[in-house]
Amino acid sequence: MKLLQRDRVYLIIDILTKLIEYGEINQSSILLYCRLNLTKHKEIFDELEQNNFIEKTQKFIGKKQIIYYKITPEGLEFYSKILGPYEKFFPRK
Repeated sequence: MKLLQRDRVYLIIDILTKLIEYGEINQSSILLYCRLNLTKHKEIFDELEQNNFIEKTQKFIGKKQIIYYKITPEGLEFYSKILGPYEKFFPRK
């Protein structure tokens, strides 16, 4: 079975789609839902955060730190005006 590698734009679409679907989601769940590896894909999350498309918050349960992400209004606009039409014009195979 050959594994297909997704293009970077589709990784971003998948991340933002899940954030739209769930609102706020913890880091472990979004990595699982999008089939991502934090070590390999951390720069995508950092870039989305730097461009103000997603917001990262840290919450503590006792001494355990949990990271949550949610989409920002700018991220929602970017998704609806650019990424949504992109996926319609260039559908996945």
